Amino acid sequence: MNRNIDFSSKFRSANILSLFIFIMSVLFILFKGLNYGIDFKGGTLIELRADNKNINISEIRSSLNSMNLGDVNVKEFGKEGDYLIKVEQKTESNNQLIPEIKKTLINNLNAEINFRRVENVGPKVSSELLQSGIIAISLSLIAMLFYIWIRFEWQFSVGSIIALFHDVIITIGIFSVLSLEINLSIIASVLTIVGYSMNDTVVIYDRIRENLSKHTRLNISETANLSINETLSRTIITSLTTLLALLSIYILGGEILKGFSFAMILGVLIGTYSSIFVAAPVLKFFKVSYKTLEKKEEKIVP
Repeated sequence: MNRNIDFSSKFRSANILSLFIFIMSVLFILFKGLNYGIDFKGGTLIELRADNKNINISEIRSSLNSMNLGDVNVKEFGKEGDYLIKVEQKTESNNQLIPEIKKTLINNLNAEINFRRVENVGPKVSSELLQSGIIAISLSLIAMLFYIWIRFEWQFSVGSIIALFHDVIITIGIFSVLSLEINLSIIASVLTIVGYSMNDTVVIYDRIRENLSKHTRLNISETANLSINETLSRTIITSLTTLLALLSIYILGGEILKGFSFAMILGVLIGTYSSIFVAAPVLKFFKVSYKTLEKKEEKIVP
C-alpha cells in the first residue's frame, strides 16, 4: 500500500465539500424536517400476515381508509403476505382499534388475518422518548469533549467535536433528504457512530502527537500527512471489516434492522472520511506544533 499519499494538499477542497454538505444537511433538517416513526410521533404499529397471497397494498389501504383512522401507512414487510401498517395516534390509546381493524380487514379482504405484532405508543410517551433521545446524544457529545479535553490539548478537543458534529449532522441530514424514518434504533446507531468516529479520530491524533515530538522540524501539515499515512492501513482494514458486517445486516437482517444498519454504514463512511479530512485540518488551522505539547507539559509540571 502506498504510504506517501499527499492528504494535506486535499485538505482545503475536502473542507469546502464538507462545509457545503454540512450546511445543506442543517437546512434540510430545519426546513424539511425529519420523518419521525411511531416511537417519537405516537401511534400504532401492526405487523400482520394474510393467508391470501393475492392481496395487494391498495386493497388494505382502502379498507383502512374507510375506518377514518387518519394517516395510515401500509407497506410489504418480509415474506409474501406480510404487511406493516402504521396508524397515526388519535387518542391516548389505540388498543380498542385493533379488534375493529382486524374485523374490517377480514371482511373486506376475504382472508384470514394473523396479527403477528402490535405496538402502541401514546403521545406522552413518544414525546418523552424523543426528549430522552436528544439528551442521550447531547450527553455523549459532552462526555466525549470532556475526555478529549483531558486526554489531549484543547486544539485536539475542538477538532474532535467538530468531526463528531460533522458526522452526526450529515448522517441525520441524509435521513431527512431521503425521508427515512427516525426511531429509537436510529438514535442507537447515532450514539454508536459517535463512539466509532471518536475512536478513528483518537488513533490519528495519538499518532500526530507522537510525531510532533519525534519530528520537531516538520510543520503540522507534514506531520498530519505522515501520521495519516502511518495509520491508513489500520483505518481501512477496520472500516472495511465493519462495513462487511453492516452490509450483511442490511441485506439479510430484515426490514426492522435496515434503518439501523443503513445509518451505521453512513456513519462508518463519514466517520472514516472526517477523521482524515476534518479532524486533522483543524490542527493546521490552529497552527499546532511541538511547542503546543511543550506548553501543556509545562503547565502539568509543578
